[in-house]
Amino acid sequence: MKPIKSIIILLIIVVTSFSCTSDSTNEVIDFVDLEATVKTDVSYGNDEFQTYDIYLPAHRDSDTKTLILIHGGGWTSGDKKDMNTFIEFIQKDLPDLAILNMNYRLVDETTEAYPMQINDITDVVNHFNANLEEYQISKDFGFVGVSAGAHLAMLWSYAFDDTQQTKMVGSIVGPTNFTDPAYLENVNFTTVNLLEQLYGLELTTEFLEKISPYHQITEFAPPTILFYGGKDPLIPTSQGDLLQSKLEALGIMHEYTLYPEAGHGWEGLELLDTWSKLKAFIGANLD
Repeated sequence: MKPIKSIIILLIIVVTSFSCTSDSTNEVIDFVDLEATVKTDVSYGNDEFQTYDIYLPAHRDSDTKTLILIHGGGWTSGDKKDMNTFIEFIQKDLPDLAILNMNYRLVDETTEAYPMQINDITDVVNHFNANLEEYQISKDFGFVGVSAGAHLAMLWSYAFDDTQQTKMVGSIVGPTNFTDPAYLENVNFTTVNLLEQLYGLELTTEFLEKISPYHQITEFAPPTILFYGGKDPLIPTSQGDLLQSKLEALGIMHEYTLYPEAGHGWEGLELLDTWSKLKAFIGANLD
């Protein structure tokens, strides 16, 4: 009987050891050090313009945040490829971030900017959230927009982000207040005619406030960084001044930079300064 009993005990030890080894092996297999991946022209809707590119960094995990880029073009033109310079900066200096570079439907004779383009951002965010498991990243993101794209980024973040998923927003020459006389009476730009073209209706003060980030911002708005040019023929400096005052009054973390000699965009040392400040702001609030 003793040999049989010894064999049974030995079998139990072997089975137990095998089970522990298998569990340990599974833990190692479940951990995957992910490689960098780029997915281009991901469709988030039925229109040809409803696509985005997503750049997923190596070694990403559930803490990896995403920066969503929104191009400019006066709401009527432009393309996600216009943000390629920012993608290069981000990949070089903030390599742990994912990047989502989106296109959106543009205004033409058959469409109106609002709410179409805001709805496109909502659809992008919904598509992003639905694919978090596939992308293997965090749900947290920030925005960087240029001109019309900056307006859309601010307006969506301030008025349409019901779950406060946005952790920061960066605006480069973005319109903020369509009731500002300095904007509506801008002699260098027929703003009223443009707005009528964009929105296709009689422009009431109530409607202009609805599409103005300045009028939609609340104390729940995310940290915001602003950049404007002192000689911008399209966007008066009051657009940045007004929003800066509102951010300060609401106690929202923010930064504001005015380049006195710059226009509607800049390059060289001013662009490097913009990226240096933007990089630090993203690092403090998103990275």
